[in-house]
Amino acid sequence: MARSLAPVALLLMAGSLVLLWFVILSGLTRTSPLRQTYFLRAETLGIDGARPVSQWTFFRICGLGNLDCGPSRPALPLGDAWASSADAVPDELIGNFGNGTTSYSYWYMWRFGWVFYLLALLFEVIALIVGMLALCSRVGSVLAGIVSAVAFVFLAAGVSLMTATFVKMRNAFVNDGRDASLGAYAFGFSWGAVAALLIATVLFCASSRKSKRDAPPPPAGRPRTYPWNRHTTHPVKTDYA
Repeated sequence: MARSLAPVALLLMAGSLVLLWFVILSGLTRTSPLRQTYFLRAETLGIDGARPVSQWTFFRICGLGNLDCGPSRPALPLGDAWASSADAVPDELIGNFGNGTTSYSYWYMWRFGWVFYLLALLFEVIALIVGMLALCSRVGSVLAGIVSAVAFVFLAAGVSLMTATFVKMRNAFVNDGRDASLGAYAFGFSWGAVAALLIATVLFCASSRKSKRDAPPPPAGRPRTYPWNRHTTHPVKTDYA
């Protein structure tokens, strides 16, 4: 029974990877559902150097519908949506980082979250490869469980940081009187990947347990005894009277 959990764990791991790729590739292609995937959409009309509406994806900042995107950059500053030292930007968002476009907290929260996504992706791929061994050995299940647990830590931390970053960013725009909303696809895919990875990790660990069928048989010639089968012989007293 325990060994049969490994294929289910592999399927969940593959599903988590697919969801994670949807988030990472958002903004790079017009294929659905990637064109609907973004972390935040906000009204940036009137901000120097900004589009009327900006959408933040993993590698780019785009316009409405993930069109009119800027260049792809690793961990680009969140303030790349507007010009350096731009006017009309919510005070909480602008600062000295990213050529005068991004504040200290948003600079580091976004960058750490961005890196954690990629580290989780790396360890998930390794766990998927190692997990193939779980189909035929307990050692493979143990190794896959360890690697997938590491991936889960990075992914949970990354998605939590991304959620905190863009919830705060949305609130900053709303408090400034601008429309802003979180991307349902990006965060749905992200938290779905976390859930699938968590279940896969638990199943890998469960499949590493030795089942009763894996236990060695008793030595030949020595019948297995149980407490309820044991009996004590007593001398029989014969009454001749």
